[in-house]
Amino acid sequence: METLELTKEKKDKVTTENISGSEALLKILIAEGTAVIFGYPGGAIMPVYDALYDYHNKLNHILTRHEQGAIHAAQGFARTSGKVGVVFATSGPGATNLVTGLADAMIDSTPIVCITGQVYAHLLGTDAFQETDVINITTPVTKWNYQITDATEIPTVLAKAFYIAKSGRPGPVLIDITKNAQLQKFDFEGYLTCTHIRSYRPKPIVRIEYIEEAAKLINEAKKPFVIFGQGVILGKAEKEFKNFIEKGGLPAAWTILGLSALPTDHPLNVGMLGMHGNYGPNVLTNECDVLIAVGMRFDDRVTGRLDKYAKQAKIIHLDIDPSEIDKNVKTTVPVWGDCKETLPLLTKLIDKKNHTEWLEKFADYKQKEMNACIEKELNPVTGQITMGEVINILNELTNGDAVMVSDVGQHQMVTCRYAKFNQSKSNVTSGGLGTMGFALPAAIGAKYGAPHRTVIAIIGDGGFQMTLQELGTIMQENINIKIVILNNEFLGMVRQWQELFHDKRYSFTDMKGPDFVALAKAYNIDGQKVLERKKLKDALKEMLENKNSYLLEVRVGKEDNVFPMVPQGCSVAEIRLK
Repeated sequence: METLELTKEKKDKVTTENISGSEALLKILIAEGTAVIFGYPGGAIMPVYDALYDYHNKLNHILTRHEQGAIHAAQGFARTSGKVGVVFATSGPGATNLVTGLADAMIDSTPIVCITGQVYAHLLGTDAFQETDVINITTPVTKWNYQITDATEIPTVLAKAFYIAKSGRPGPVLIDITKNAQLQKFDFEGYLTCTHIRSYRPKPIVRIEYIEEAAKLINEAKKPFVIFGQGVILGKAEKEFKNFIEKGGLPAAWTILGLSALPTDHPLNVGMLGMHGNYGPNVLTNECDVLIAVGMRFDDRVTGRLDKYAKQAKIIHLDIDPSEIDKNVKTTVPVWGDCKETLPLLTKLIDKKNHTEWLEKFADYKQKEMNACIEKELNPVTGQITMGEVINILNELTNGDAVMVSDVGQHQMVTCRYAKFNQSKSNVTSGGLGTMGFALPAAIGAKYGAPHRTVIAIIGDGGFQMTLQELGTIMQENINIKIVILNNEFLGMVRQWQELFHDKRYSFTDMKGPDFVALAKAYNIDGQKVLERKKLKDALKEMLENKNSYLLEVRVGKEDNVFPMVPQGCSVAEIRLK
């Protein structure tokens, strides 16, 4: 075990208690400022839950209906609060049910600490009841994991777990604790937070020469273009980012996880990148002369064909994770470091400019897109209700101040394209993994992370049916979230691909669902179904004004598609408007 850097002054204040490993764990969580725990009990973690009986007034535990619900809730909490989400689960299936959430949190850089129970140490490797090798199972989907077999390790390992989860590029950590370690009493000498681990450098050293090179390229650019991701939000660098683009007069477009880092109505915000992004940002990626990427990872949904991506541009890449530099796109100037530190250094060196003609090109493309698809999506006058008009009315009713938690599919792309946000940490969705079933439990966590904000879950009928059991959590905890099911009775995104690229061979994407409103009422959640456009606004208003949770099912066009779209295997400049 690497040594933790502790000060003598802190050591002198330590008082010793002879307590169990389980109680020590709870004291540590309190010391870390843990506001809420999402979990599900079981045999191998029962000692922790027994200790929690005496600490329930100090630690708020939310009993979810499934361990996957617990970890998605912890993700939602982390995304809206900026703090570490905490999860409890038992061994065996309890631990393996966390794997999807761990993978989701890993690729989306969400700080989570999962505590799993494990069988007694002497039973490890014997195929004991509910024993699984959770360490090897979760190694690919965690930033770090560790198995504790002796209670004396708990303080040091937990300190390290929280430090790793939230430092540098955040991510999920899993600590597996054997049952004997939970029960074992030891002399607990208080809790000391971790501030340093030998060989672990969460932030790379900022190299001023690269800052200077980047500034020179930006100052010489005629068509500079900024693309930004969640790194701006994770680095708490929203103000620094805004100052940077405003001084340089730089048009800026976002990935779906970068959404809300910059207000959507900011004059330099030119829209969304990627497969279903806006027309201008995609086409003009292949016209800009300097491309400045901030806290994003050039994933395939943003770049399309790499061999045709921004080949004319010089690339500046700002990222806290050196492994992302040159991983997908060759960088001209790498700017390693936390963007909260690197952006102000860069801003000092760039010239104050207004790239008026360049910005007008984005506006021209926006108008083409408006005429081709946006207007009929947001303001249709005939046909069935569209997903876009639901989001458009929500923008009007919430003034862009709500937290929007979207699931995965067509409704996700529509929500990210059209939702308006005035403040950061407002868009919660599954980005890199694309986990259907994410939104309902994530919305629960999002509400605990931002209790004074309106939280709206936008979910497709398919994704909702994957985790609808979490309605029980909402009922038991009396959580006030708004649930909008955009129901097209299809697995919509798969169906769209089948229509466009597989000759409308709708293979197993037609989906029948239950009476969602009646289902919600079984959980004491009010709701209604909307079939007609003339009733939509009033129904949305009634939902938002209700003091409790509310479910609104909206029947939308069965075979509506989301455009623009970059077909798979195409360049971003080959984006289709219809």
